[in-house]
Amino acid sequence: MNLDILPFEESDLGFRPGAEARATTWLEKLFLSMVGIGVLVFCVSFLWPGSLGSSWGGWLMLGAAGLGSVGYFLVSYGRTTPGIKNHGVFHNGAFNRGAVGWLLGITFTAFYVMLYWHPSSLEGPIRLMDPLSALLAGQPADQWFLYGSFYTFAVLVMGVRMLMKYRHNNYQIVRTLSVSFFQLGFGFAIPNLLKKMHQPDFYFTYFWPLKPDYLLPFDYVMGAESSIWAAEVSGFSLGRFMIIWGAGMTFVATPVLTYFFGKRWYCSWVCGCGGLAETLGDPWRQLSDNSDKSWRIERWSIHLVLVSIVLLTGFMWMNEMSGRAWLGNDGSGLFWKSYGFLIVMAFSGVIGVGFYPLMGSRVWCRFGCPMAAILGIFQRFFSRFRITTNGSQCISCGNCTVYCEMGIDVRAYAQRQENIVRASCVGCGVCAAVCPRGVLRLEGGPVTVRFEGSDNPLNDLASSLKKW
Repeated sequence: MNLDILPFEESDLGFRPGAEARATTWLEKLFLSMVGIGVLVFCVSFLWPGSLGSSWGGWLMLGAAGLGSVGYFLVSYGRTTPGIKNHGVFHNGAFNRGAVGWLLGITFTAFYVMLYWHPSSLEGPIRLMDPLSALLAGQPADQWFLYGSFYTFAVLVMGVRMLMKYRHNNYQIVRTLSVSFFQLGFGFAIPNLLKKMHQPDFYFTYFWPLKPDYLLPFDYVMGAESSIWAAEVSGFSLGRFMIIWGAGMTFVATPVLTYFFGKRWYCSWVCGCGGLAETLGDPWRQLSDNSDKSWRIERWSIHLVLVSIVLLTGFMWMNEMSGRAWLGNDGSGLFWKSYGFLIVMAFSGVIGVGFYPLMGSRVWCRFGCPMAAILGIFQRFFSRFRITTNGSQCISCGNCTVYCEMGIDVRAYAQRQENIVRASCVGCGVCAAVCPRGVLRLEGGPVTVRFEGSDNPLNDLASSLKKW
């Protein structure tokens, strides 16, 4: 029986489980009404800035949308039997590049364009965040507080959907709780509390090269003089600590943790970009292109971004060490006008999230993230992590390939009975979760038996470079 041919109305835009044909209950309608109120408040604040002021009332009505969404997911998925249900996903315009999908893509993209380059157009929603910003950061909200609030809101609310959808799978439950925890605590609460204490809004879960300014000799957190030394705080430089922390995480923690756990320790358990992709982006994960052409583009693009940030970082430090003789005092401006505009804003934000409904949930992670590139190199050649396959049990249903958000043809590996050690794999585990035969397992083991040639990874790395 093909479960992917259920009528459109039963899939309910992909957010309802849709396995059992049933009517919407009064409780579900109540929760949906709460969502509608929150959306209405946002629209009013956006179209008529200042109409709702900056009181707690407007913010609480926005919060009602979150509670309504959470309640709806709990009730809707709670009425179904546990198990992943992707019925009707390819017959649904919202999640198969139909008219609704294109509209969502345009909406997401437009929001990022306004956020980065026209923040004044978001004045109304920003003012709604003032009470929460005053409580957490001790100052009025700006566009970045609005963005952080929306970002965290999306991860937490859609995280509940993930918990209910994958409630039969312990790995997915723990992973979803992990990304929600790190986003709420380290990606939102702690940076804003630091602001309240008149400290830089440091993000402990981001470091070079994903957050390149944390290892550069200039940054807004380093002081107005664009110096590598920040103002002394109780006899210790916080800016100096940030450089040491970022360097330690990049050059010590990253290789060690990736050796034991693969890149999943960061990309699927800690990273805010990955957290948004795994929660908000989950309904579009099947749109990731798994063609060989896409794979070739991916390998070139992501490593070109990595090379560019390595070179730029080196230039910035050499300029600083030369007394700014090379690039002058405008070295930081040169960086942000080039890499900052093209990669940090346009690629990771506008395209990376705005194109979820068009290209899948991991556009930035696949094609642009320099952190993913470094982690991928370690994972491919020097890690214990692999996804093992039992090809004799494979029935070639293709579920694993369809729902791989990184565009890996998992079925091809299973049919050849090869371990999956691709650099791009983020270890989300959904391929194993959707397999009806238990063919795939996420495992760790001796590095020397992961793939042919793994007993000499440096030679294999050199051979891979020659193929390019």
